[in-house]
Amino acid sequence: MEKIKVGIIGPGNIGTDLMYKVMKSKNLQMHMMAGIVESEGIKRAAGLGFKTAITGVDAIAADPEIKFVFDATSAKAHIYNSPVLKAAGKISIDMTPAAVGPYVVPCVNLDKLTDEVDFNMVTCGGQATVPIAYAINRAADAEYVEIVSCISSKSAGPGTRANIDEFTETTSRALHVVGGADRSKAIIVLNPADPPLMMTNTIYALVKNPDAKKIIESVNDIVREVQSYVPGYRLRVPPVVDGNKVTVIVEVEGAGDFLPSYSGNLDIINQAAVAVAEKLAVKLLGGKA
Repeated sequence: MEKIKVGIIGPGNIGTDLMYKVMKSKNLQMHMMAGIVESEGIKRAAGLGFKTAITGVDAIAADPEIKFVFDATSAKAHIYNSPVLKAAGKISIDMTPAAVGPYVVPCVNLDKLTDEVDFNMVTCGGQATVPIAYAINRAADAEYVEIVSCISSKSAGPGTRANIDEFTETTSRALHVVGGADRSKAIIVLNPADPPLMMTNTIYALVKNPDAKKIIESVNDIVREVQSYVPGYRLRVPPVVDGNKVTVIVEVEGAGDFLPSYSGNLDIINQAAVAVAEKLAVKLLGGKA
């Protein structure tokens, strides 16, 4: 069966977990892992038989077989990488909060994006909360949405910590641009608890048309859609409607492909990114699943 070859830039935790997820794909074929040093992630990819390079984006851009590129570096690095990949004819799936290309949340707006070459995966918190914000807005017209994304500090590596400011700004904007809220705010909390806790996301909304039945049905529908590509996504507290206030809590358990199950924050953005690549691959392969 024909598959689309992909490359990954950034052999850290996110990049390595992506590699294992791509290995399970029906339509994607892992081809190259690129970094800038001979790291453990590079050695791991080489040990699995994949091409590796320590010249970063240049190696990926120079390989004519690669069509899709997952950029798991940093927001600043992707600003540099994006035009290089575009010039080389590659489609970027950006795991950083750089937001060079349009925000994409698969169950909400992927079908509306056509002819794009740089898809931004928002943030882990965005992938977990934007679907709920969207579901509330379509049912009740949200005038304000605020989210608090709580992740285990053990799941927050150097890249995540370096991008905290970008996380809050990008997630907040996505709640408005993709989720539809008139105004929005995002907060991230790194929880030092030991044993580590799973990713938990609390979504607060003020709505103009507080119809509890419509809100609950809409949220339940979107949760099922997210679960189609993130099986560990679930409601911890179903929608609570109090006047014009709506509260929902979701948690995310990781699939355990490479990272521990409590790293739902990393898992959800990777699962969403692979879902995007899968759908693009089916299109390129002529609709053959």
